[in-house]
Amino acid sequence: MSDAPIQVALIGNPNTGKTSLFNHLTGLNQKVGNYPGITVDKKTGTCKLSPTQKATILDLPGTYSLNASSVDEKIAIDILNDTDNELHPDVAIVVADVEQLKRNLLIFTQVKDLEIPTILVINMADRMQLKGISVDIEQLEADLQTKVVIISSKQKTGIDDVKKAILAYKSLSTERCISKEKIKQNTITDTSLLTSLSASELKKVQHRETIVRYQFINDVLKKSYVVDRSKASDTQAKLDRIFTHKIFGYVIFGLLLLLIFQVIFEWSSVPMELIDGAFGSFAEWTKEVLPKGMLTNLLADGIIAGLGGIVIFIPQIAFLFLFISILEESGYMSRVVFLMDKIMRRFGLSGKSIVPLISGAACAIPAIMATRNIESWKERLITILVTPFITCSARLPVYAILISLIIPNERVFWFFNWQGITLMLLYLIGFAIALISAFILHKTLKIQSKSYFVVELPKYKVPLVKNVAYTVLEKTKTFVFEAGKIILAISIILWVLGSVGVNDKFHNAETIVQQAIEKNGFTEIQEIALENKIIRYTESVREEAEAAGKTVNVQEMDAEVAEKIPEFREAVIEDEIEGMRLENSILGVIGKTIEPVIQPLGYDWKIGIALVSSFAAREVFIGTLATIYSVGSEGDDEAGNTIKAKMQAEVHASSGKKVFNFASGISLLLFYAFAMQCMSTLAIVKRETKGWKWPMVQLFSMTIIAYVAALIAYQFLK
Repeated sequence: MSDAPIQVALIGNPNTGKTSLFNHLTGLNQKVGNYPGITVDKKTGTCKLSPTQKATILDLPGTYSLNASSVDEKIAIDILNDTDNELHPDVAIVVADVEQLKRNLLIFTQVKDLEIPTILVINMADRMQLKGISVDIEQLEADLQTKVVIISSKQKTGIDDVKKAILAYKSLSTERCISKEKIKQNTITDTSLLTSLSASELKKVQHRETIVRYQFINDVLKKSYVVDRSKASDTQAKLDRIFTHKIFGYVIFGLLLLLIFQVIFEWSSVPMELIDGAFGSFAEWTKEVLPKGMLTNLLADGIIAGLGGIVIFIPQIAFLFLFISILEESGYMSRVVFLMDKIMRRFGLSGKSIVPLISGAACAIPAIMATRNIESWKERLITILVTPFITCSARLPVYAILISLIIPNERVFWFFNWQGITLMLLYLIGFAIALISAFILHKTLKIQSKSYFVVELPKYKVPLVKNVAYTVLEKTKTFVFEAGKIILAISIILWVLGSVGVNDKFHNAETIVQQAIEKNGFTEIQEIALENKIIRYTESVREEAEAAGKTVNVQEMDAEVAEKIPEFREAVIEDEIEGMRLENSILGVIGKTIEPVIQPLGYDWKIGIALVSSFAAREVFIGTLATIYSVGSEGDDEAGNTIKAKMQAEVHASSGKKVFNFASGISLLLFYAFAMQCMSTLAIVKRETKGWKWPMVQLFSMTIIAYVAALIAYQFLK
């Protein structure tokens, strides 16, 4: 019979390898949730310590001390102080960097003084010889009255020793590092007195306590920690001079971004095409195998088409998170933060604002929550309001499909192509408008506040493959499942709305279309649709022949096309019937109602529906169009059953011109670059600003900016 799991809390400064240890201990047995009542990520996992004993590992937010000056620090204090808290640990593990042991021991003494069994894990043992560091473990254990374990997350050494230490946690001393009497002599310990102090007085008290703790730490390390400076390498200083250079630093960062966006398009193109084709074929196969009826149509045209609109972008999302994770793991991202501080200050932002702005490239929600580390309310508010301008991963599917439709996949400057450059420009445009908006807010908001910027530059290191893999897997999984739930629900709703008619044109569409063709023949628009089907078919035949290394016989292909023209005509008629039904459905009426507002931007009513539905989440835009075009394209041939093919073939009913041309495509790209289009982000802004005033200001101002930018672009380019 197994014992109850041991509750373990991992705590430590940022960049000490705490997350790496968490991953080594828990493997894939981990999950992400929220702390009770707080929209902050909580990572927990299980670890098998012995055949009969498991441990529940809680990865607390990285923090420098237990002096509550931020939300992250408050979380750690509440959990460690409150024995009634469901997350209160049986044993705490403080993770320290062997090169920064003096600073990391501050939080160790604070945790130990809470009289919780505490283990000190010193990470990055693989760097000790390189840096000329030696540690007398026995002496350190004696002075700290705890168990000390040396590990290397990179080389995966010492992990079993950590498990053994957890198993033996009951034998650990809970005696304080620094006596209560010594603390009392230098600080105030009475809780009622502390809560009555002003912010400045409280900081003075905390400062005096920190001095006492560092006096103790210095005395301990004099006996057990030695650094041979002659062996220490100055590689980091040399790299910092390059990466934080006032000119070359920005050039390197710009080239890195360009390379990342280029690779996102290059590497993901093949798997995206395979996924797109697979979902299209799956939908067609479903219609062929299952009996005809509403349920089959719902499955093929609603659910499969909708989900295909998000799954297709897994490769690009995964690559985006891969590169972000590598930059963070290597220590380079902290240099970017340091580099951007001076620029941020000119626009009324804090140097700390760059952290939310950069993390906004993944998702605006955690990015906005990351503003809690900004002390100045004015700078924090401005950062919250402008962060949604940063291109998040939810915009990437929209960008990717539109860029592939309107921007040629042609090389420029040997390695780069126009599609990758366009994607980078969209990111830069978002960042630029964020800075301009911040500057305007800085000049108009009458809020007096001031803050100081302090950033830690962690050691450069080779990213751990395991950490990067976990990050990519976790983030991509979260993106797909969170977006998938929304898309699935919206796809079903849209299918239903597109399948229920409101007038006689919907119910008698087949008769109306057939009678019109018998009387007047094909209209000019229908002739164009027929010609497009012929062109698509001939192109697919040529592509198949080229792939097989064969030469196309023009006469044979012309004869084959002539035989298929009746089939293509039937397909055009079927499309016309389905198009009339869709236009006279509930969905069509809604779309036609909002069409006059969006027509000047180059959009039709179908795009209007996608714009409205994507307010739930930006990436829903593609899934919505996939569903709408599936509902309205029963007669589509096999060559046109992918999302991209359907968008390419879509034409305006009045003119026969392509809906997604260069002008409308650029207009849409700019609209999504500036529009809020995310109700979850609005909810977080409401929570962080404690009211609806700023979220509404944000929503309406961003929508106006998006509409005006899209209008100017389309009217100029058309």
